[in-house]
Amino acid sequence: MKYSFKLKHPNQEKETLIYFTSSFKNEGKTFIYSTGEKIEPKFWDFKNKLPLSRGKTSKFSNSIKLQLDRHSNLFLETASLYKKMKEDFTSKTLKSAFDEEFKKTTGNANVFFEAYDVFTAEKTNSKEWSAATVKRYKNIKNLLTNFQDLKKYKLTFTSVNDRFYSEFTAYCLDDLKHINNTYSRNLGLIKTFLFWSLKNKYTYNDSFISFKKLERVITKQIALTIEDLNKLLEFDFDLDKHERVRDVFVFACVTGMRFGELSLIKKSNVTNENIILKEDKDLSKPAREIPLTSISKYLLKKYDYKLPLIANQKQNEYIKEVFQELGYTDLVQKVTTKGKENIKVEMFYYDRISTHTARRTFITMMKRQGKSDKLIASITGHRDMKTLNQYYQVSEPEKKEAMDEVFNIPLPKLKKA
Repeated sequence: MKYSFKLKHPNQEKETLIYFTSSFKNEGKTFIYSTGEKIEPKFWDFKNKLPLSRGKTSKFSNSIKLQLDRHSNLFLETASLYKKMKEDFTSKTLKSAFDEEFKKTTGNANVFFEAYDVFTAEKTNSKEWSAATVKRYKNIKNLLTNFQDLKKYKLTFTSVNDRFYSEFTAYCLDDLKHINNTYSRNLGLIKTFLFWSLKNKYTYNDSFISFKKLERVITKQIALTIEDLNKLLEFDFDLDKHERVRDVFVFACVTGMRFGELSLIKKSNVTNENIILKEDKDLSKPAREIPLTSISKYLLKKYDYKLPLIANQKQNEYIKEVFQELGYTDLVQKVTTKGKENIKVEMFYYDRISTHTARRTFITMMKRQGKSDKLIASITGHRDMKTLNQYYQVSEPEKKEAMDEVFNIPLPKLKKA
């Protein structure tokens, strides 16, 4: 039996679907099945009934051809199987075989997003992701659907090409005003999904591999000193909510814990010396021991081992009010990078404070005391030392102290100039 491929609309200029066709003479009908792949007719070899494979389109065409080969190979395998079984090979049996094999990649709809839902469900159900990661991938889906709707760019696996990369980058940087770090993080998450899709044969299009992240910039952030913590602890707040927010923030500063981890603290996992933290998301990972100090012990006893937690958004809002009340009202400069452009914004010191400042403060204070990265990571739970060191903020007094220790030595007798 013979088969071939044809275009749904061979005479139009824009992309059109590619059909698999085969004639079943005994039935008096032609079997037609959508491959789910699209191509512009100008890139189609009408003589050989395959994508053209030359010049700039070769990589793109080859990925489509790999998908078409799956259809032709399955057709031949199925026809051969039915011949060996001495059973009739009909259009109905072929459709059944095609549906079973290609149900992931055929149809008009949102196959791209259907695959995305399968991907996120698989990772969530297998407990590979934390709650924060699940939330990030939900945000990525919203980002992609908004891009598709606002830019009228239909997202399919085939359409994830150089044009997509260009238009998506412009959308993120120009329309959404994302800085390089935000854009690069989001692109990395999208590529993780696409690698999964490639591995699971939702697509053979690997054009995304060449998508490059923009240069990440380590933005200078705020890290507190022990003097700042003492000032925080000694202050008598008028509002109870500010006292509670201050206490939670200080506790995070002296333990290095993420804000999301604080809810895991119970009296049952606190000893005289440590908090024993076992993360549900990774059962293979050993429990983390976080040593208690006089401040953290005091705060745990103050709240009977149940810290007064509120939503992260509210904590961020109120901690700014706390620092404003303490008089941290100096103007500081925040520098971010978008594309090749450095953007400098003056902000009040208190506006730079967030829940994440606490973790950064812990790491910076430990580093300033000469503690090793390995020791710090065993407390914070970092696996990547590069990520750990991005938290470390070098202060101006620290630089001067280091310079003085090295170079403030008695001057030798010098000749007069």
